[in-house]
Amino acid sequence: MAEEYLLEIRHLDKFFTVKGGGPWKKPEILRAVSDVSFCLKEGETLGIVGESGCGKSTLGNTIIRLLEPTSGEILFQGKDLAKMKKRELAKYRPDMQMIFQDPYSSLNPRMRVFDIIAEPLRTHHVLAGEDLRKRVLELMTVVGLDVSYASRYPHEFSGGQRQRIGIARALALRPKLIICDEPVSALDVSIQAQILNLLRQLQEKFHLTYIFIAHGLPSVRHISSKIAVMYLGKMVEMTSRDQLFAAPMHPYTLGLFEAIPIPDPSFRKPEEDREILQGDIPNALHPPSGCYFHPRCPYAREECRTREPVLEEKQPGHFVACHYPISIKESDKKA
Repeated sequence: MAEEYLLEIRHLDKFFTVKGGGPWKKPEILRAVSDVSFCLKEGETLGIVGESGCGKSTLGNTIIRLLEPTSGEILFQGKDLAKMKKRELAKYRPDMQMIFQDPYSSLNPRMRVFDIIAEPLRTHHVLAGEDLRKRVLELMTVVGLDVSYASRYPHEFSGGQRQRIGIARALALRPKLIICDEPVSALDVSIQAQILNLLRQLQEKFHLTYIFIAHGLPSVRHISSKIAVMYLGKMVEMTSRDQLFAAPMHPYTLGLFEAIPIPDPSFRKPEEDREILQGDIPNALHPPSGCYFHPRCPYAREECRTREPVLEEKQPGHFVACHYPISIKESDKKA
């Protein structure tokens, strides 16, 4: 089974130990990522969405081993990265790259663009001399940067241009998997569209596989082939993009849909008819009993308060962690 997937995540956990407020308080466990499982074929894009603090970025960093997993399996081309020592893991580093959220802080301000893009090629001893120069200039052209900018520093560029530099650096080693950690959230709306279109073009050209992390559904709809929704460290819904947008089944996903701004206010439903999510995401150190979402769920029943749901296939290819999954057509029927 592992051979047909580029990446397979099995029951992945990432917990942090948080020290108490004084010497008399015991450390507590923060379950940032809890029992996450999914599969990704080569050429696919998995969009991961959820509110701030739900564990999206921690999941991405754990998959690529920037953070050490607490437990679980990270199967990349059938090999478990979670159990590898650093020396063995280094062989797989070129195949897994990351595009970071902040295009300025992720670039060394003391390095010229040429050296930023060339750094992974030099680190892994891939190219040198004239071959290195040609490769860097080729990458700049591919991401839409003028090659005359190679001698400039990051502060001389706009946010969108800096993100293009980060993308060129991620492409340098010809990776198979790229984790995009909110790569457009710090950019202007018009620039966001340009970067999303660029990522799609690069995926088609180089047959890339993406994990695309974002706060909202509109951006992941533009680029993803399937979407996973996270809440408080757990995946609560996962299915194809078209199926999710046609009929979301988890109340939290419905809340995310209702939060999408509508350009023409005349088409906006009255506030009393919109299922706007109330309250904030709970403290991950002390999550609610039963279903983590039940304190904010307008459809919660007694079972939701006492028994935790598991991610199950409710319809073909549509996985939901909810005792009473619903569809958009049923969203006005409260229990």
